[in-house]
Amino acid sequence: MTRYLHDALTAVGRVTRTAFEPVGRGTRFVLSVLHAIRDTRSWMPELSTHARILGVESLPIGIFIALFTGIVLALLASYSVGDIVPPYFVGTLVQKTVTLELAPVLTGLALAGRVGANIAAELGTMRVTEQIDALETLTFDPMSHLVVPRVLASALMFPIVVGMAMLVGMLSGWLASLMLLDISTPQFLKGVRIFFTSFDVRYGLVKSASFGAAVALIGCRAGLTTMGGAQGVGRSATRAVVISAVMILVLDAFWAVTWLTNRTLK
Repeated sequence: MTRYLHDALTAVGRVTRTAFEPVGRGTRFVLSVLHAIRDTRSWMPELSTHARILGVESLPIGIFIALFTGIVLALLASYSVGDIVPPYFVGTLVQKTVTLELAPVLTGLALAGRVGANIAAELGTMRVTEQIDALETLTFDPMSHLVVPRVLASALMFPIVVGMAMLVGMLSGWLASLMLLDISTPQFLKGVRIFFTSFDVRYGLVKSASFGAAVALIGCRAGLTTMGGAQGVGRSATRAVVISAVMILVLDAFWAVTWLTNRTLK
């Protein structure tokens, strides 16, 4: 009996350790990044380069997604409400859904594929070709030199890309309402203004900044732990994209529960 109890406890301990070990490693990685931020001389010169690669070059993706998202939202809003409510509510629904949810989340998911895979593949290649080992030999800290500028650039540029996506989504929703739904410009703008608050935009931008930081951290972590040559690089890139997409949805729920709930209760 004692033996069976011992084996059961050992199995439970093994499963618990396996489940929580990645959380511990991830926490240590985040703490290392925060500690490396103090070394501004290492990451500051690289920040603008990564901001261009991860942010500016991602603008076409965000604009393309928002363009069709706004059109679809306008048509869905008109179909959903029909003749029950005034036509200007189409503008309200487009504005709320674009700024609060769809622009941040859809753009974040698309950028998770581009940015997360880019970071993981780049750092993974550096790892398997021993370039990171060479940096460490030359007394360069990989965290401050490689990770911090990517994380900061991603956190700073995601809100810019999402902000542009919000604007394009609203414009495409307006054009769809004007040309396909026979809703006039004054009616659409009335719906946009009637329930608009600055919180809508602020919520979407803050949420997108958290998405950017998470995607970059996950991509860097996947890249730095790459093993196994070219196949390992491919696995790291795939893992970074999948985990980033899941984390974006988790953070989306987190912000809704912690921020929207508190605002609703007030």
